[in-house]
Amino acid sequence: MAGGLHPIFLVEEAVKAIGLVDAHGHALIPTHVLYSWTFMAVLITLSVLATKNLSLVPRGLQNFFEFLIGSLENFVVANMGEDGRKVFPVLATLFIYILCSNVGGLVPGSDAPTANINTTASMAVFVFVYYQYWGFKLHGLHYIKHFTGPMIWMAPLMFPIEVIGHFARMLSLSLRLFGNIRGEDIVLALLFILAPVVSTVPMYFLFMLADVIQAFVFFMLSMLYLKGAFEEAH
Repeated sequence: MAGGLHPIFLVEEAVKAIGLVDAHGHALIPTHVLYSWTFMAVLITLSVLATKNLSLVPRGLQNFFEFLIGSLENFVVANMGEDGRKVFPVLATLFIYILCSNVGGLVPGSDAPTANINTTASMAVFVFVYYQYWGFKLHGLHYIKHFTGPMIWMAPLMFPIEVIGHFARMLSLSLRLFGNIRGEDIVLALLFILAPVVSTVPMYFLFMLADVIQAFVFFMLSMLYLKGAFEEAH
């Protein structure tokens, strides 16, 4: 961080306080992993509270989650058809986790796991493997036709291009999310140094909107890749 300042991450400091440190005084567990676990614990707690006393007339957390899950499910089904329900739980989980991680990073003393390339790359690799799995599960070896192009004589040319294109999807997913969230952290740090409160408070609202958009972009691209894997090759 500019000016030689180092951010104080509360969960990391708590881990250090209980003695989980290496020879150099650093926490044994990386910061992005600590906060990933923290936000997962928050989401699990909220889900338990939301489903503890289910009611036919939802209110509070139940109402919020029913609206969120219902809206996401309708979006997936509208774009993928009924088959979208098969993969919806994974897509919804990705969106909610990424959203919580993005927004959670704006909390003072916290850090966004998605501001670390290891987190975003891990999710991108998972999405890549997941939609390839569905492709082979639904179409068997015929799924290879997705990589060979519409005409068999073009296969030697199209196959390496398609393979590179699919691997590039992982790079795109991971770098887009990482770059935007890391950029937010840098901008907020600089603004806080130059003009605390006056400049950072308005930017918080803008970044919250950007965090929602980035979570939705990752969710939507993952859905489109799955949609392509579900379709028959032409």
